[in-house]
Amino acid sequence: MSISSNLQTAPKSKKESKTAWQVAPNLLTSFRYAWAGIVYAVRTQRNFRIHLAIGLVALSLGIVLHIQPIEAAVVAITVSAVLVMELMNTALESVVDLTVGQTYHELAKIAKDCAAGAVFISAMAALLVAAFIYLPPLLVLLQPGMA
Repeated sequence: MSISSNLQTAPKSKKESKTAWQVAPNLLTSFRYAWAGIVYAVRTQRNFRIHLAIGLVALSLGIVLHIQPIEAAVVAITVSAVLVMELMNTALESVVDLTVGQTYHELAKIAKDCAAGAVFISAMAALLVAAFIYLPPLLVLLQPGMA
């Protein structure tokens, strides 16, 4: 992610820029900040959109296959974990970019690579969970004369 893309989210008014560093004055404001982070990720992070789409497909497939509620919960938690990792990766990359600017630093590379690796591991774990939960009913549906 480039620094110029980070600058797109700068506060829009002087009032916002003066208070952006402060603790939210109420719960609604906290939710608004959280929602702004999610919207930012959807708008600017291709991989977040990919994981979000795959997660929605996975949850929809659970409905189609009539999986058990506990299995649906496991899928939902797994999808959420991947999305959370993507948000954390985006946050870490933004902080690293802010810190090092447009210069290269080996520690910045390590931080960003490790964060990306964490997303990758969570995505692979989600794929395994999906395989364990969805393959048995899919195989039953695909057997001739068993649908």
